[in-house]
Amino acid sequence: MTWQQQQQDGPSRVDGRAKVTGTAKYIAEFSFPRMAHGYLVQSTIAKGKIRDIDTAEAEKQPGVIKVLSHKNLSKLAIPAPAPDAVVRPFYALTSDEIRFNAQPIAVVVAETFEQARYAASLVKIAYDRAAHSTDLRGSLDKAFVSGREQPDRGNPEEAFAAAEFKIEAEYTIPIEHHNAMEPHATVASWEDGKLTVYDKTQGIQGTTGYLAAAFGIDRANVRVLSPFVGGAFGAALRPGPNLIIAAMAAREIERPVKVVYSRRQLATAHGYRPESIQIVKAAADKDGKLTSLTHQATHNTSAYENFSENLVGMARGLYACPNVRTVSKIARVDMQTPLWMRAPGMVSGAFALESALDELSYKLKIDPLELRLRNYAEADPETGRPFSSKELRECYRQAAERFGWSKRTPEPRSMRDGKYLIGWGMATGMWPAGQAAASARVTINADGTARVESGTTDIGPGTYTTMTIIASQVLGLPLEKITFVLGDSELPPSPAQGGSTTTSSVGTAVKEASELVLKELAELAGKDEGSPFREIDAANLITEDGSILVRGRPETKLSFTEILKKNNLGHIGLLHRSTPDTGERGKYVIASHGAQFLEVRVDEEIGNVRVTRVVQGTAAGKIINPKGAHSQEMGGVVWGIGMAMTEKTEVDHALGRIMNPNLAGYHVPVNADIGRIETIFVEEDDKIVNPLGAKGLGELGMVGVPAAIANAVFHATGKRIRDLPITPDKLL
Repeated sequence: MTWQQQQQDGPSRVDGRAKVTGTAKYIAEFSFPRMAHGYLVQSTIAKGKIRDIDTAEAEKQPGVIKVLSHKNLSKLAIPAPAPDAVVRPFYALTSDEIRFNAQPIAVVVAETFEQARYAASLVKIAYDRAAHSTDLRGSLDKAFVSGREQPDRGNPEEAFAAAEFKIEAEYTIPIEHHNAMEPHATVASWEDGKLTVYDKTQGIQGTTGYLAAAFGIDRANVRVLSPFVGGAFGAALRPGPNLIIAAMAAREIERPVKVVYSRRQLATAHGYRPESIQIVKAAADKDGKLTSLTHQATHNTSAYENFSENLVGMARGLYACPNVRTVSKIARVDMQTPLWMRAPGMVSGAFALESALDELSYKLKIDPLELRLRNYAEADPETGRPFSSKELRECYRQAAERFGWSKRTPEPRSMRDGKYLIGWGMATGMWPAGQAAASARVTINADGTARVESGTTDIGPGTYTTMTIIASQVLGLPLEKITFVLGDSELPPSPAQGGSTTTSSVGTAVKEASELVLKELAELAGKDEGSPFREIDAANLITEDGSILVRGRPETKLSFTEILKKNNLGHIGLLHRSTPDTGERGKYVIASHGAQFLEVRVDEEIGNVRVTRVVQGTAAGKIINPKGAHSQEMGGVVWGIGMAMTEKTEVDHALGRIMNPNLAGYHVPVNADIGRIETIFVEEDDKIVNPLGAKGLGELGMVGVPAAIANAVFHATGKRIRDLPITPDKLL
């Protein structure tokens, strides 16, 4: 299937019209009667304590209702941390302690946003400063292993020392920040002891539980709504300071309160991809078989909380190597806690691992693709367990053929088009295919329509559409007759949208609930003596055009409407909770795989690099929505281009302050930066992963891209860039 066909194949987004016409409402667009507006005051130091907050001038301003801080806010129902505790969660406005620069320390509440913002500029803060450190490299001597340390496989040190062909190199990635189109926001309202919030969140249930615990109230008294999310990919997986601040302020003034971050304030509104320093040692015999692989990674966490990403997991599971060592460490710095950012851990680790494999291929004088094929893992190298499905070899074959990889000349600087150096690079990606328990309610109405409900979210990948497609395929109803509802804590509980697990988890619940409803319909239709549906096996039922019939017997066709009306029912529905078959899944290693081939053009006079074309082969089980999947893969490539070439959060370590908290200083790719992107889906018939046979691909599409770009740049220029982003100054 060509990329043009994939773009046209399958339905358009069911929520597409609402989004382009503005009827889809995002969090900051919601309001309550008598609503006030809050604007944050942020710290200007990185570490210390607040000595005093002078709010007198701010409180005199027109429209100002109150200035709230730790000095005058009612306490939360959270236990106080021990005085010497290192690991403790952060709750904004609950203490005088400053843990990072631009930490929210007060909120001005006023009648309008503009009044609150101006008054916030008049709040004066006095500090007792303390020495701070925000430099990861300066903190390496204090780095420590977080979590369970994995034992060596074989003897990697001995094998490395004995190897004829080997490389050892350090790879670095800076802090990178989310820059979603929708800023984080919360609208909170209390009424009769019950709290209702609209919040930008990826996890309805987690946000509900967080608020219930913080305010010491029953979960039943908290309602969280998040119908549309304007981009997240990790930025909204964890409740942000805005959530607790808006709810506390609303409780304090006894009026609804809206808190919306400005673009500049977003730098500390949520987490970020941590800075990482990685060392890879790889060795092979003369035939290109890996004999030793060591991957050591250290990234930063905050001074008050341990956060750890698995940057070294691919080194243990991607290639068949008998001797492997991985070491994962974190180091505390005085910044906000990092959090998940698209393909967390995996894309950072892949940049180092896949760059190192490319370096080794040049030492061996073996084509980079051929080197990977010679070390292809037919079973999991770590446990020996089989893969539930793995079509990575076919991804390599099809993507390489489409790209024209066989025409590549191997020597660096050997391909040119006029003044441009041409480079071709490739890399591999993988992502675990998870599934979690999820619930869905399916209702079929007597008018021939259906309503499907689940308390998940849609951060942009097209969950509304994918779930509608799944229900449509099972129920035999056209998409326009199905309404999928999400984004409300009063709906059936489902896991947070993260880790590329929503389709496998919520989609399975929707599929199974739809099948159970059809079974109940068939039982209703089979109540009459002599009915063809009487005691019929569900496997022999099929659906089409809002009707059920017995397989092979078209004369048995009965519409949903006929069945319900005959039984004097306006609708039939049920709630179903789906759980993964952990016993069966546990016998296999379950993952999605992909291969990226791409071309760069380098203007060596000015060091400018442009990615002109990308071919991406993906094996992610059954593709439910090809058009949506193509969009996700394109998005992953674009984000990978940003990570490789433009994105870097600049930190002034003398101040401990982020210096480019805006889209003028933090550069993300735009349309003019993006060339042709083609996607190939190699479908897998996987009976183990889940009843849908679908694996996640939202994260996968990004994993190998930064490494493939760095590899292509080396092929074009002969310069190996191991420090992202690849900016012109590093090539000149």
